[in-house]
Amino acid sequence: MNTTTDRRPSNGTAYAIIGLLVAVMLLAAGGYLFLSGSQPAGLSVGGPFSLIDGDRKPVTDQTWHGKYLLVYFGYTFCPDVCPTTLNNVADALDKLGPKADRLQPLFITVDPKRDTPAVVKQYAAAFGSRIVGLTGTPEQIAAAAKAYRVYYAEHRTGPGPDDYSMDHSSVLYLMGPDGRFIAPVRADQNGPEMAASLAKLMS
Repeated sequence: MNTTTDRRPSNGTAYAIIGLLVAVMLLAAGGYLFLSGSQPAGLSVGGPFSLIDGDRKPVTDQTWHGKYLLVYFGYTFCPDVCPTTLNNVADALDKLGPKADRLQPLFITVDPKRDTPAVVKQYAAAFGSRIVGLTGTPEQIAAAAKAYRVYYAEHRTGPGPDDYSMDHSSVLYLMGPDGRFIAPVRADQNGPEMAASLAKLMS
């Protein structure tokens, strides 16, 4: 799902602008990081988080310490961008070859009310065994999203409890083995393009 879900004439434009600005700033920051090899002062993306995996086991940002993390925030009811992005991530992993073993993709839901551990586990598994789905309490999700500067908001579509979609920014975050933010990775790239971007950033 992209930052403009959508069908809301009054606030949709404002949310689209917010999401676009976030993506542009992160992409600009990523270009700087790629060229300089360091994180500029004042730029803070990522950090400690505490969530739950599909087996209801607590996980943190340290669970995969020593590996690159490719972090994506979305939700399982997302109609288009989320599944397309995860398909591309899975394809990129296949194209990366041995480098894929050094990379752990994480799918973090922004819809913890519906995305239970069992739901995120099944959803992530649909894109291959290497993508891990994570959820948590609304407070845990909010803390993780804040750390990664992710925008998300519920968009009501009807009177029922499940009559809503989620507006959210759509950016992949590459984190280094030491937990530091390296660069954003464009979510609209196809598998080979994404693999090429990751290979450069992980070299």
